Formats: sequence, C-alpha cells, structure tokens
Amino acid sequence: MSSTADAPRNDENLPVWKLIFLNKRMLICVFLGLASGMPLYVLYQLVPAWLRFEGVDLSTIGLFALLTIPYNWKFMWAPFIDRFRLPFLGRRKGWILLTQVLLLFSIAGFGGIDPNVNIRPVIWMVLATAFFSATQDIVIDGYRRELLPDNELGLGNSIHVNAYRISSLVPGSLALILSDSMPWSVVFPIVAAFMLVGIVATLFFPETSDDVLAPASMRAAIVDPFVEFFTRDSFKHAVLVLLFIVLYKLGDNMATALQTPFFIDLGYSGTDIGVVAKFANLGASIVGGFVGGIIMLKISINRALWLFGVVQMATILGYAWLSITDANLVALFLANSFEYFGVGLGTAAITAFIAAQTDKRFSVTQLALLLSFVTLARTFTSAAAGFIIEAVGYFNFFLLCFVLAIPGMALLYWVAPWSKRAP
Repeated sequence: MSSTADAPRNDENLPVWKLIFLNKRMLICVFLGLASGMPLYVLYQLVPAWLRFEGVDLSTIGLFALLTIPYNWKFMWAPFIDRFRLPFLGRRKGWILLTQVLLLFSIAGFGGIDPNVNIRPVIWMVLATAFFSATQDIVIDGYRRELLPDNELGLGNSIHVNAYRISSLVPGSLALILSDSMPWSVVFPIVAAFMLVGIVATLFFPETSDDVLAPASMRAAIVDPFVEFFTRDSFKHAVLVLLFIVLYKLGDNMATALQTPFFIDLGYSGTDIGVVAKFANLGASIVGGFVGGIIMLKISINRALWLFGVVQMATILGYAWLSITDANLVALFLANSFEYFGVGLGTAAITAFIAAQTDKRFSVTQLALLLSFVTLARTFTSAAAGFIIEAVGYFNFFLLCFVLAIPGMALLYWVAPWSKRAP
C-alpha cells in the first residue's frame, strides 16, 4: 500500500474545522463525490424529468428504474476490477479515468434521442450509463476505503456524500432551468461536460493501492472477500447486516424515487423545481450530512444510526403534507428542506456503517456487495412507485413510505446495538 493510505495520522485530535478544510484526504473525497454522484442523478432525476416533460406516463418512468440494475449487480464484476489493472495511472486511478470518459459520452448521447419517436435507444443509453457509473463507483468506493483511516470514516464518507449531492445541481437543477429555453439535444451535452471536473481531478489524485496487493488469483479476488464477510462473526449476522442495509433507507428511497414527476404533477415549472426544490434539497442534505459527520466524531456509528433513523422517518411526512397543500414555492422549499435534512443524516450514518463492515484487504469487492444491497432497495422501490402512486394517490403513498421505514429501524437491535460500537 502506498504512503497515502498507510502514513501515520497526526491529525486525529485536530479541531473539526481543520480536519475538514486542511486535510487533503477530505478534499479528495469532495472530488470523488462529485464524479460519482453526477451520473446517478442524471438517471434518477434528469431522465425521469425529461421523459415526463415529453409526455411519458408515470408507470413507464418508474419502470425505467429497473434499467439501473447494474448498480445492484456490480459486485459480480468488482473482483475483475480488483484483480486486473489498466496499463495507465495505477490499479485504482486507471479504472476511474476510463469510466469517467465513457460516462462523458454516454450522458451526452441522450441528447440525440427523441423518446416520442423510439423509446428503445433511451433504454440502451440508460443501461450503458448505469453500467459505466456502477463500475466507477466500484473503484471509487474501494479507493476511498483505502484512503481514509478508521477514525475519519464518518467524516470522510459524510463529505463524500455531500459532494455527491452537490453534483445533483447539474442534472437536477441547471439542466431543468436550461430545458425551459433550450432543446434537450443541447442540455444533455452541457450536463455531460461536467464530467471533465472528475477527469481532470483524477489525474492529480495519489494512488492508494500498489500492484503487489492485487489478488494473486481470481479465486482470491472472488471467493476470499465473500468467505471473510460471511464467516467474520456468523452467517446469520452477515445476512442480518445485508437485510438491514436494504431496509434502513427503504421508506426514504421510495419517498424520493419520483420526486421530480411529483413536483411536475403538483403544477411546478422546470425553473421552480430547478431553483427552489433542488437548492432546498442540496442545502438541507449538506447541512444534514455535515451535522451527521461531525456528530459521528463524538458518538458511535451505531448510536448515529438510531438517532438519524428516527429523524429520517419523520421527515418523510413533509412530502405527505406537500401533496395536499396548494402549490406555492414556500411549501415546496419547506417540504424539501425537511425531507433532505433527514436524507443527509441517514445517508451519512449508513455509509459510514457500510465502510466499517469491510476488511481493507477486500474493500473493493465487499463494498461493491454491500452497496449493491443499498441500490437494490432503491431500484425496486423506484420501479414500483409509479404504480403505487397511480393506485392510491400521493398522500397515501407517502404514508406508506413512512411505514416502510419501520422494519429497518427494528433491525438495529441486532446489527447495531445502542451500547456497542461499530467495528
């Protein structure tokens, strides 16, 4: 391992503001988050909004979430990424750069498609973008786990997630504002150009993993990470951890799955959504993420999961209130700020928890496995959301989302007891 990951840490007792602003590892987390988040928000916010503005029905838009299935199955090719390196930049950086370049072209490609003429090209472009994005996430997640010492997992992952959410300003805000005055054939290439930020930054990142640490065989890359995870404590405990990861943000994920079509159906314009809703989302999630990261410097990850989970549940009810309120920008801002403060807290906690469940020897494959379960819930809740909304209406839908958050909280008793520190 290079000195970046293993150098002695002299900043453990630094004040929080110095840990955030004077720590190169935190700055790297910012750029990693920006590069990782942008493609996902293209798929989960921009593409649904584009299709809705083009007159595609909610049920079809919801089903498009199934096309993001590469996020769920990325653990299947993560061992290959870990075993082999590309002939440039290093084991981690080479793969990161390649996927970023491919994403630049795939996102721009949406601009050449008219979904009213033929929906099939949209299907293939979504699949390609999801595959390239999931592959980028495999490498970035492993890179970040190798980069951060254990005491910085909470704060580093919180900063990564906040940068991830900041990236939503491009597909979720800027693109919608531009769409009011520009054709989609121009909007998508402009969005794609923001991948250049990650491409340039990647060239200057330090490498975290030496070739000598690559798995010696495909068996070592594929079998050993899974054996270690499922036998570390017990098979039952490992299964409970996976189930918890699926359920902890289930209600939260479903509530936000079709939020842009939800706002459109309430009568808000693209500019209203791009300026008011998205900036409220961003500001609240950043505050929630930073507050969560700082709190986790003081309390255990386990206790954070309990406390933040309660807030995450309660904030879903803000969308239920919005669904029965006359359309006005103040209500839109308040509901989104409330919801995304909870989203920021919950995401900071679960991301740190997941990182703490991995062994650094197998970080790439184990993180790919665990994070695949996070996206598993998001994929199928998004696919089902449109059908449920059309059957019961928005208000009852958000009440259901609140109820679906309860099982994940119940599992905390076994996987993250209040009195026990995370590993």
